[in-house]
Amino acid sequence: MIEFPLVGPAGEVIDLRRVFLSHGITSLPPMRPDEKAWTFEITVPLVAVAGGALTSVVESAVMAQVRHVLSLDVGLTPFYAVAAGDPDLDWVVRGAGRMVRSPTVFEDVVKTICTTNTSWGGTTRMVNALVEHLGIQAPGAPASGPYGRAFPTPQAMAAAPAHFYKAVAGAGYRGAYLKDLSVAVAEGRVDLESLGTTSRYALSDDDVAARLQALPGVGPYAAAHIMLMFGRYSQLILDSWTRPKYARLLGRKRPVSDRTMVRRFKRYGPYAGLAFWLFLTRDWITDEAPSYSWVQP
Repeated sequence: MIEFPLVGPAGEVIDLRRVFLSHGITSLPPMRPDEKAWTFEITVPLVAVAGGALTSVVESAVMAQVRHVLSLDVGLTPFYAVAAGDPDLDWVVRGAGRMVRSPTVFEDVVKTICTTNTSWGGTTRMVNALVEHLGIQAPGAPASGPYGRAFPTPQAMAAAPAHFYKAVAGAGYRGAYLKDLSVAVAEGRVDLESLGTTSRYALSDDDVAARLQALPGVGPYAAAHIMLMFGRYSQLILDSWTRPKYARLLGRKRPVSDRTMVRRFKRYGPYAGLAFWLFLTRDWITDEAPSYSWVQP
């Protein structure tokens, strides 16, 4: 067991429940939240361990993965300063705003492509199949099913034949996108991981959005969704769920224009997309229980 203080880089409070339920992809394998026990499970590849002991190397690797996945090192103080003066969002300063992200940008991109133009059930079936059939099985994991397996590597997905994506994963037209993306990453022609670590000074949000939209199967919605998960919050996620949800929260019977929504959150600057997302998802957790102070991965 590893214990560590659950605070942001500037000592910000963190509501772990809000992190676990930050967006729908947290419920897709190899992730699995438990809303009753308020725990979060994820299977990730680390390093080989002789004798099963947690060496200092493994402990460091575990901590690095946990901090990355839970966005613990993301600073939100500037965002909270604006939200504190917004009656619709002043509640977020009690620890909301950190988004679960996958260990790799590749995983986030693949999962996001699997959400496009389909039901949530379709997304779940696609991701379940990818993880179950192409992911590396952890010791002691169930013999079948997607849990207890890491998300497949670009190499594993690139090696899968085209008919796998159609017949097994049920990805439909997305199968060609997933195959092409995986081959490009596996061959080194596309470097997704650098997009998650390059600073805004080196690469603007608009540049990152453009590079993401150049990928097969990634449009404006998908790009904004992916960027939200690795800390680029300037783009609003505008799709068939967010648009009507926003209008409903405002008590409107008619749709609200994209321009109006963008203008509403303009005050948040580089955090506009995060503010928009939190405005939409406040009701995902209805009580205001105290925030956690530590976590046991």
